[in-house]
Amino acid sequence: MPRTLVKHALDAAAPNDTLLLQGWVRTRRDAKAFSFIELNDGSCLKGIQVIADAKLPNYTTEILHAHTGASVEVRGKLVPSQGQGQKWEVIAESVVVLGLADATYPLQKKGHTLEFLREIAHLRPRSNLFGAVFRVRSRLAYAVHQFFQERNFHYVHTPIITASDAEGAGDMFRVTTLDLAHPPMTEDGAVDVTKDFFAKKTFLTVSGQLEAEIFATALSNVYTFGPTFRAENSHTSRHASEFWMIEPEIAFCDLDGDMALAEEFVKYLIRDARTHCAADLEFFGKFVDKDLLARLDFVLEKPFVRCSYTAAVEILTQSGKSWEHPISWGANLQSEHERYLTEEHFKCPVTVYNYPRAIKAFYMRQTDGCAADRQTVAAMDLLVPGIGEIIGGSQREERLEKLREGMALHHLDEKAYWWYLDLRRYGTVPHAGFGLGFERMLMFVTGVANIRDVIPFARTPGTAEF
Repeated sequence: MPRTLVKHALDAAAPNDTLLLQGWVRTRRDAKAFSFIELNDGSCLKGIQVIADAKLPNYTTEILHAHTGASVEVRGKLVPSQGQGQKWEVIAESVVVLGLADATYPLQKKGHTLEFLREIAHLRPRSNLFGAVFRVRSRLAYAVHQFFQERNFHYVHTPIITASDAEGAGDMFRVTTLDLAHPPMTEDGAVDVTKDFFAKKTFLTVSGQLEAEIFATALSNVYTFGPTFRAENSHTSRHASEFWMIEPEIAFCDLDGDMALAEEFVKYLIRDARTHCAADLEFFGKFVDKDLLARLDFVLEKPFVRCSYTAAVEILTQSGKSWEHPISWGANLQSEHERYLTEEHFKCPVTVYNYPRAIKAFYMRQTDGCAADRQTVAAMDLLVPGIGEIIGGSQREERLEKLREGMALHHLDEKAYWWYLDLRRYGTVPHAGFGLGFERMLMFVTGVANIRDVIPFARTPGTAEF
């Protein structure tokens, strides 16, 4: 007999006399002649009620020992429920206990703090909250691919181990096979990196962008979707040392086209979640963030405003607000500034563009006709209410000499980027792209406030338990 998922049983159009369910006991409530078992298999938020008659042969020996957390297999009939709040219930013809869970099982029927659940990351997916989070994560990962495939983008797997730093920040995890206690040394007393596995310094990637540009100049439209790493000693709720990035690269595209795709992408993901994860989002709206559904619909319905960085700074300085991080032209926008723009001033999502050259990466296209003291690049950040920046992108510098100027400004060695410069030597074209932090998007869609709670196993400073 094929297995039926709980979600399909709950959505059934008619009774079923031959049903096989497998899952875990959420609760068991005993009456005189039978037990009510709430069974959940992770396929949906709700469990289904199973009625186990005391006349079943293993009722006293097994079923009454199937406490919260136990795994069971149920064969029986799907019938209209006699109780309120559910359409169907299952009359068990057999209940086989596959795995017991004793009183030490941590996920009893009570409230648990997020901090406690992080300590049991191997069990927290069985909780209502995290089951919902990771179902939404799975669905949105599918929607990412769907969005780009529908628009004729090609999926490219960029390397996780790299010798180049796309951001030029230096906060990268080193990859090495050298004996750290006794590394090989050169004659001048330095570590001899030529003896390392790759014969040079290598790191975990901070971005697949540069490699994606290679494929954009051959296949036109590409995207990456994979893990990225930052060795930043940051302990905020919005930063993790390992996270997933979605990075499209579009050939023959300028900043306007880049912003348009980013805005369309965000709306697409929200719309998909509202359509396919309705029950889970309702759960988040009830127990996590009561304003969530209204905020998501607000972003869907409102057109995105575009505002230059210079205009944004003017708005912020004239707001009369007292900022924790003072703002002036040339400074990075902080979360408080981004949220003010989206939540109080414009009251809608905002795409800020044309940032100061000095605070942006070397590969961003220099804006033509700028004053000497206000040089900008064709960069953009997409800001949403409740989060702030959710996407960062730019038109890439396609002009060889201008790119070399940017590299010099950021003190980068051209020899290390010889292949990147070649893309400008051989058939260069205008091109653009952006990066969306997948976990940031999940935080926005679910209302979950800490990045540690939207990724299966968080990697943050001092934390790599699971």
